[in-house]
Amino acid sequence: MSYAFEVEGLVKKFGRTTALAGIDLHARPGSVLGVLGPNGAGKTTAIRILATLVRPDRGRATVCGLDVVRDAARVRRIVGLTGQYATVDEDLTGTENLVLIGKLLDLTGARATARASDLLDRFGLADAAGRRASTYSGGMRRRLDLAASLVGDPQVVFLDEPTTGLDPGKREDLWQTIRALADGGATVLLTTQYMEEADALADEITVIDHGRVIAHDTPAGLKQLVGGQTVVVRPKDPAQLGTAAEVATRTTGRTIERAHGGVLTVPVDGEHAFTEIVRGLDAAGVAVAELALRLPSLDEVFFSLTGHRTDETQ
Repeated sequence: MSYAFEVEGLVKKFGRTTALAGIDLHARPGSVLGVLGPNGAGKTTAIRILATLVRPDRGRATVCGLDVVRDAARVRRIVGLTGQYATVDEDLTGTENLVLIGKLLDLTGARATARASDLLDRFGLADAAGRRASTYSGGMRRRLDLAASLVGDPQVVFLDEPTTGLDPGKREDLWQTIRALADGGATVLLTTQYMEEADALADEITVIDHGRVIAHDTPAGLKQLVGGQTVVVRPKDPAQLGTAAEVATRTTGRTIERAHGGVLTVPVDGEHAFTEIVRGLDAAGVAVAELALRLPSLDEVFFSLTGHRTDETQ
């Protein structure tokens, strides 16, 4: 299979610290690969190598078939990068920032201006196009930074925690942009600390810890690693929580995992058990405000795999 980017046995050390200890990564064209890991796991180092900013000590990395060391100049022409912190020039306006990037990519003045206008409109910055970036809010700078990475219409886009600092509404807007990139044929490598973000966007997820890949699968596949499904029941009348628990226990023969705050959770073996619980609750006269069959969350997956949360430092 031909991958949009591929990493094999990548090793990188900084002094005595091993940032990457032989990782493998790959993504199909037009897909989103989510890379998860706690702070210090090696996510940013992997992106910096793929973007030709850092040379690996050992291993191999290619982007669209181009070696990131031997063909670094050509790789830079076809990739876009948004780092963890916005890097826009605060003395320039929004338009001037993007036009400058366009000219550095050898676009004509007219083409660079047109591209800047299109991107500013796409990211909701058209009204602020003539203002200096120093007057932008943190979220606006973040969006301008991402727009700058797309000026060259890259084939592969590296996004290192791109929604950090954005409010939920702007984060969802950015999600739509990332989905549109992949739908348009671009390949995206996304690192994030937000599990719901990876769940919403990633076609496949690679989990890194201590510089090593410890899991790789689709979001649904990773959730299956933790265990089976669970049923969540919230009775309309909290006083009926005990009755609901009795129904769930009798129906499944399983121990209730959690029963507090008016909600109970019970592990089940497939959809059949869910149907039986629904029937049992109806027969017992328990009206429900919430009733769901769900897989483990990616937060639970990550904790199960690594023993810590994504935002814990090493």
